[in-house]
Formats: sequence, structure tokens, C-alpha cells
Amino acid sequence: MPTTPSRPEDHGLLRFLTCGSVDDGKSTLIGRLLYDTRAILADALSAIEKTSQKRGMDSMDLSLLTDGLQAEREQGITIDVAYRYFSTGTRKYIIADAPGHEQYTRNMVTAASTADLAIILVDARKGVLTQTRRHSILAHLVGIPHLIVAVNKMDLAGYSRDVFENIMRDYLEFAARRGIDDVHFIPLSALNGDMVVKRGKNLDWYKGPALIEILENAPLAHSEHDEPLRFPVQYVCRPQESANPALHDYRGFMGRVESGAVQTGDVVAVLPSGLKTTVKTVHLGSDDIRAAIAGQSVTLLLADEIDISRGDMIVAQSAAPAAQKQIEAILCWFSETPLDTARNYLIRHTTREVRAKLDRITHRLDVNTLERLPAEKLVMNDIARVKFKLAQPVFADPYAQNRSTGAFIVIDPSNNDTVGAGMALIE
Repeated sequence: MPTTPSRPEDHGLLRFLTCGSVDDGKSTLIGRLLYDTRAILADALSAIEKTSQKRGMDSMDLSLLTDGLQAEREQGITIDVAYRYFSTGTRKYIIADAPGHEQYTRNMVTAASTADLAIILVDARKGVLTQTRRHSILAHLVGIPHLIVAVNKMDLAGYSRDVFENIMRDYLEFAARRGIDDVHFIPLSALNGDMVVKRGKNLDWYKGPALIEILENAPLAHSEHDEPLRFPVQYVCRPQESANPALHDYRGFMGRVESGAVQTGDVVAVLPSGLKTTVKTVHLGSDDIRAAIAGQSVTLLLADEIDISRGDMIVAQSAAPAAQKQIEAILCWFSETPLDTARNYLIRHTTREVRAKLDRITHRLDVNTLERLPAEKLVMNDIARVKFKLAQPVFADPYAQNRSTGAFIVIDPSNNDTVGAGMALIE
């Protein structure tokens, strides 16, 4: 009897980021990935071919697949973060294409906050630049566990092995000083497709895997280590009008499992009260499920009547975070208006929002020299270690241990703008 072919193993959803200096070819690389994995619809290809011809190009400009804003197409640069989805036989992907210009560094931080892996592109002709270092530091700070340094445009450097190895040496010297250790290097040409999905014929001296092979086998962030349950309550569901009498006493707590897992019968604690109870039911939509894992949005029903509202957190009873009324953090400042020690801000941590005031700026990081410098204020794109005093407690974990509950954003209450992003440092 003929054997049934086995289905390929599903490696899950991988979120990855492309970043680096301006014009290093990030958008073209993503376009090449989409094109060579046949993830582009025919009408999209036709539109890109027409636009490329209007620009007088001999070949198709694959960067147009991600540079969606009109302003970007006119300038030939990426301004906003562009997200694209594609899949192969073994994995699904969400790609974030971050802008390369320094003034758009804040956009890159937003994209990096949910990435499992970062591809940092380096132009083979230019080597490691300031923005290369800045994006590498930010990717490391926001806890992206795996970095790939892709030396692009090797076709314009004669596919030289010496050029690649010199860039690799320069980057490793910088990375060692910053404590960046999980780095994979790969030479490629996004324009011609060498070592992206297909190996090509021009880099036969490189014996490592092609880019798509690395992506196919990269581990996911939540699989790196065990994380305790963290379930910030987003909404309390109490149906007031229902024809079903069984729902009259229904009280469900809705939110997303930020880390860990929860299942029926688990003993949990509710913060800030600290009261303990048992999970009675887990609902996914209208279905009862036995357990939920990180990333799932569910409704929890508890065995006991406890006063719980938005901003509270349901956690593993055996591994609850401490309540923090002051928080020390690495802060990335996004706003054109400097951070002001005299002003009040709002800190939004998971679903909880509290008033905050800057206590001190411990130091500012110079991304060029990696020196820690004294600072009285922070301006746009500065990175610093700071301390905030809070009006009410938050339930934060160290960012190095839990990216979901170790992160927060800073909001200007006068206009509701997001002006900074922080990563908690908790002793």
C-alpha cells in the first residue's frame, strides 16, 4: 500500500524584526523573502512591476512590497513600521520592517517589543554604522533573544569573504563590550536573492545555513524558559440583561495570558489584594477549555467572590510579583519634548495606569561610545537608566525575566501621547 506522506512539523508563529541603518536594504530583503517563498499575490506583483518601470528600473523593486506609505515611496525610505505576513510549509511569520533614520528610532522600539528575533542589516560597503549599533543595543535592551547580523549588498562588494569577515570582526568587538552574545552572521544579497531563500552561486565560501533555514528553526520567545502565570484583567464581564437565567450571576474576568499558563483547578492570587482563590472555568469565546497559554485571550471564572477590576492582575499563587511603588528602569525617550523632572506623567503597565513622577536620571547611555554619562534631561531617542515614583503600585517583573510584565509605556497626560517606553530593573 502507498504510504501517506507525513505532514511537516509546525514550528509555530515567529515574529521577527528587520532593522539597521538607512538604505541597508531592509525592505528589499523582506520583499525577497516574500517573493521567493511565493507569498505575493499576482495583482500585487503586477502593481510593483508597473511602479518599477515608471521609476526606470530594469528589474522589479521588491522594497515596494513593504514601503506602503506614499511619502516613503516618493523618498525611497521607510518611515513607519511596516508589517507583513507570510508562511512556509513549517512556520508562519509576522515581519516588522523598522525605519532606519535616527529620528524614527522610536518606531523601531515599538516593533522590537514583540519580536522573537531581529535581523540587523549591514551594508557591505559601509560596515558597522552608528545606527547599526543603536538598533543592536535597542534590540538587546528590549530582550530580543536572538540576533542575526545580515551583511547585505554583497554583490556590490564583489561577494568578498574578507569584507564579510572584517564586518563580523568589527561587530563582535562592539557586541562584546555591550554584552550581546547570541549573534549569527550571514552574508547575502537581497537584490539578487543570494543566501536569502536560495543559496545562489556567488557565496560558495559561506558554509552556514541560508536565512530562511535560520528562521525556520529559531526558537520562540516563550519557549526559552518557564514563566509564571501573569493575567492582567482587562474587563469584568457581568451580563446585565440575558434570557438565560444561568448568566444572571455570571462574573468573568477577561484578558490575555501574558505569560505562563492557567487551567481549571489552579490556585491563583489576585493583586493588589493578595487574596487567593481557585480557577473554576476557563472560557475561550463561548467554549469551555481546560487550559490557556501565553498569548491567548480568555475569560476566567473564579471559585470565590473577590472584588476585582480592570488593572488588577491574576497571578500564580506560588510566584507572585511584588507590588512596586517606585520603579527603576531603562527608558527609551520618544518625544520631541524633553523628559521634565518637574512634570507628572502616566505609566501604563499591562492594563494598569498610574500617575508617576521622575525621581532621578541615573545615567544616559552614549550609543557611540557606550559610556554612561550624567544627564539632567532626556531628548528624543535618548536611552537612560531612570527611577520613577508612583502614586499606586504596579506588579512588575524584571524585564530580563518577563518581557510582558517587565515593560511599560510613559504617557503625557496633557495630550495622551506616548512619550517613552521602559524596561523594569528590579533587584
